[in-house]
Amino acid sequence: MLVMMDETRTPTHWAQRNHPSPMAFRGAAPDRISVALINNMPDAALEDTEAQFFELLNSAAGDIPVSLTLYSLPGIPRGDRGNDHLNRFYVDIADLLNNRFDGVIVTGTEPRQPDLRKEPYWGILAEVLQWAEHNTHSTLLSCLAAHAGVLHSDGIERHPLGDKKFGIFSESKVSDHPLTSRTSDQLKFPHSRWNEIRESDLTSSGYTVLTKSEKAGVNLFVKAKRESLFVHFQGHPEYEAGTLMKEYRRDVKRFLRQERPTYPSLPYGYFDEAATKLLNEFQETALAHRNEQLIAAFPEGLVPNPSESAWHASATRVYYNWLQWLVARQADSAAPTQNARLGRG
Repeated sequence: MLVMMDETRTPTHWAQRNHPSPMAFRGAAPDRISVALINNMPDAALEDTEAQFFELLNSAAGDIPVSLTLYSLPGIPRGDRGNDHLNRFYVDIADLLNNRFDGVIVTGTEPRQPDLRKEPYWGILAEVLQWAEHNTHSTLLSCLAAHAGVLHSDGIERHPLGDKKFGIFSESKVSDHPLTSRTSDQLKFPHSRWNEIRESDLTSSGYTVLTKSEKAGVNLFVKAKRESLFVHFQGHPEYEAGTLMKEYRRDVKRFLRQERPTYPSLPYGYFDEAATKLLNEFQETALAHRNEQLIAAFPEGLVPNPSESAWHASATRVYYNWLQWLVARQADSAAPTQNARLGRG
């Protein structure tokens, strides 16, 4: 197990599975890669998102020791359980802004405003993005955070979609880059979003698109900003096998509670024929008898979770390449100091 956390800040679900070694301090250190995870997901997905990123980083780390510190942006609506979890296991965002990290990962959250600049956390998110340009070797932005990142730095607006981009989509590798080294030319990744960033807007602002899909558009794209390589995913390589099922059930429940006007589409490329038949039959019942209590009959237990192997190898390789990038940049930044100590150049 190479992903480590401060033992006093290790969420219970991770400690029980991995027994991480205690760390004496946070931040950069020459013997490991330091990564900050800024988890902004709503309370219902907070711990699941932790687990997803822990597992992905642990799978990708190989022989790279990684220290991980948890943060979350203030301004995200929280209930008592969420706030208690943050108080027990997360570090105040002021700590992040007073430190350097080799890498930072920023998750998205569920948007409440069409204009992200009107979200209550926008000010502190902009401050974090500005900090990251000067205090990390690379910044990885997931889904809504990717949209916020390009809006903040380049004024690129996202565009609403007619329906949710939801499912497992095949993508082509369209540019050579260290992040996609030794990946196949065709990759698959999960997506779950109501908006998109368009390729033409990205390329005209100096971004390099690395993967894209005919059905889902751009996924992975990069741009160097000051001292940091900004890595953007419109999709979710961190998702586990059952994540899209959980989201689909949540959206069905919202329909039954009349919190959304339309019944959600099935996630693309996710369920087999038998599962699709069961879920379509439930949809017919739900449309005819729209009632919140009907969610108890949702056939989740009868539908096996698809294997995450469809995208796990691609996700692990890209994250491994990202960690290797951090290792190389850490070594580059240490070299001048070492030379100075030796009286060289």
